Amino acid sequence: MSRALLYAIVFIEGFCSLGAEVIALRRLVPHVGSSIVVTAPTIGFFLLALALGYAAGARVTERYTETVARNFLISALLAGVGLAGLTVDGLFAHLQPTPIAYLAFIGGVLCPLAWLLGQTVPILTNLMQAERTGEASGMALYWSTLGSFLGSLTLSLIVMQWLGVSAAVFACAVILALGALLLAGRRRLTAALATGCIALAAGFNLHHAVTADTAYADYLISPVDRAGLQDGRAFWVNKSLASLIDASQPPQYTRYISHLRQVLRDDLGYRDRDILVLGAGGFTLSHNEMANRYTYVDIDPRIKEIAERDFLHAPIRGEFIADDARRFVATTKRRFDAVVVDVYSSHTSIPTHLVTREFWQGTRQVLKPDGILLANLILDGKLETPYARNLLATIDSVFGRCAVDVLHKGKPIANVVVACFSSSQPGSGRLYVDEKNQADFDRNQTR
Repeated sequence: MSRALLYAIVFIEGFCSLGAEVIALRRLVPHVGSSIVVTAPTIGFFLLALALGYAAGARVTERYTETVARNFLISALLAGVGLAGLTVDGLFAHLQPTPIAYLAFIGGVLCPLAWLLGQTVPILTNLMQAERTGEASGMALYWSTLGSFLGSLTLSLIVMQWLGVSAAVFACAVILALGALLLAGRRRLTAALATGCIALAAGFNLHHAVTADTAYADYLISPVDRAGLQDGRAFWVNKSLASLIDASQPPQYTRYISHLRQVLRDDLGYRDRDILVLGAGGFTLSHNEMANRYTYVDIDPRIKEIAERDFLHAPIRGEFIADDARRFVATTKRRFDAVVVDVYSSHTSIPTHLVTREFWQGTRQVLKPDGILLANLILDGKLETPYARNLLATIDSVFGRCAVDVLHKGKPIANVVVACFSSSQPGSGRLYVDEKNQADFDRNQTR
């Protein structure tokens, strides 16, 4: 094997192994979110499988190129089929509870792929016997790591963002199959198997049943047949209903959007105000709303194009800024009359850096002195879980006492709209008891 070919093969291994890890993390987002308790174990399992692959590769003593070619073909199949949205969605739909589906995906797809590709460098360094051992392994690791670097950047920032996650999966499968062909030379069986892997990958990925998928989310626009709706359509983000609209006049929206519109326009009487919306959804908060100025901030730069083209069928009302919500509130010099927080990476998962006290302090800083924070939270309807209690307590610690409206009180999971005024201040209250009851005194005090 020529040195150039050997370096090309280990480059492909690095490119596709880390690419597969990035794709796996992205595929998990709609089902389990993107919190540290998901990403850390996933990375840990991947690295463990990679380490076991290194050890397995070190024990190979013959048929070096044939072994790596076989590993590449199996990896191409695992990537093209196992990382496809159809496969991942099917696992989480049919294997319950969710941790079982997660382990099946990690143990059945990601770890075997990492184990197979991890064998590449120790196996192929056997073909560099004329050089010093340190130089041989060092150069092989250099090209492998360079491939990992370029794979992670290329797939996440270019392919996923502009062509979609399914295109990134297909690209990995094709590159691995081509690597097997480079190793096998003119062997017809390998060529046939590589062609079959590419065909399977195309079948599983080039017709993924979503309207669009990007580096951040899967988007699906689907018709809604529900009583009272005229030609309704839903905007789904990562398997979660984000927005709803129909053809009636005035249009109907999801209940929580209607509630927010009522608070801003009717209850508060906002006119000619500046409203910041963190988390764009389907941009329905400002739909047909001419009275105020809206600024939407969402981390996905493509969501505006998708919503306008496939959901609203019209330009959005307001300004759109592609940015992380926390970064925006920390860096902007602008001040707003209202801040609406509606940020989710999956149905019930708010990114963890957007639930902390520091984030809520940032939202308070961008409010005008008489401004209001409105946060749409998805919590248990009785607000009894530790997550619900702690999240509400965190917001109260920044804004003081906030109003809490549970919109679906009879359901286990409900939209909970929290309203906080920037004029309020956090503080502890005192209890009214029979022995020392100051209720009448407090009621008659003015602020």
